[in-house]
Amino acid sequence: MSDNDSKVPLPDLEGGSMPPEVVDAGPLAPGDESVHRGAADLEAVFDVPVQVSAVLGRTRMEVGELLKLGPGAVLELDRKVGEAIDIYVNNRLVARGEVVLVEEKLGVTMTEIIKADTN
Repeated sequence: MSDNDSKVPLPDLEGGSMPPEVVDAGPLAPGDESVHRGAADLEAVFDVPVQVSAVLGRTRMEVGELLKLGPGAVLELDRKVGEAIDIYVNNRLVARGEVVLVEEKLGVTMTEIIKADTN
């Protein structure tokens, strides 16, 4: 990268400070190609399927109890009303959120992103 190339300031994901040369780069022009180049680089993963699960709570029971359940049965979960639910992507906890109602359908809004351990 030459000194004439514009530098795109990136978010600090590790909690440290950004290098001064990036901080002093100044705002990007609205038509700056480097912004579009970054989004275009991710296009290859846009169509990769992932499994997203929103877990309201959990419970344990014996198979005999499970077989006795019928329509209208109520299961006691390990969460309280209003407590955050867990959001998993490909069986990995990535966020916590709240259940919302959107046009007569249940949805989830993320309220907290869980930082992955890199150990």
